[in-house]
Amino acid sequence: MSGAQKVWCVTGFEACTLVVHDLDEALGFYCAVLGFVLRDDIEARQAQWASVSPPSQPNTRILLHAPGADPNIAPADRQAITDLITKGVLGQRLVCTIDSCAATFEYLEAAGAEVAQEPMRKPDGTRDCAFFDPSGNLLRFIQPRGR
Repeated sequence: MSGAQKVWCVTGFEACTLVVHDLDEALGFYCAVLGFVLRDDIEARQAQWASVSPPSQPNTRILLHAPGADPNIAPADRQAITDLITKGVLGQRLVCTIDSCAATFEYLEAAGAEVAQEPMRKPDGTRDCAFFDPSGNLLRFIQPRGR
């Protein structure tokens, strides 16, 4: 496509969704422990969802919702999703950048978060660690090279 005019492109990232089994518990973890800011708390069609974001990124939202947040999901499917969340096998993950892998690990471990991976240095020079949120979603924290 040499010389062709670009008619569209992705200009940013706005939101991702994590399914949680208890919205209040998830909000407590993401806001009180991780320091995220509650951006939206919406009741829609008898199902509640909320969005949070890091304080420095108000336009990037993490949508937290229960399996019942979508009214089109059949009860049996809702229960299957709930079971997968409880087992921690739904495959949802969030990757965050941090300044200090060691300090992050120490803080989150002391806060009672479940450890998924202790700090380690990667071949590319980054360091990372990982935890599970209260619903079993994997949260990976990456310290870029040189920090």
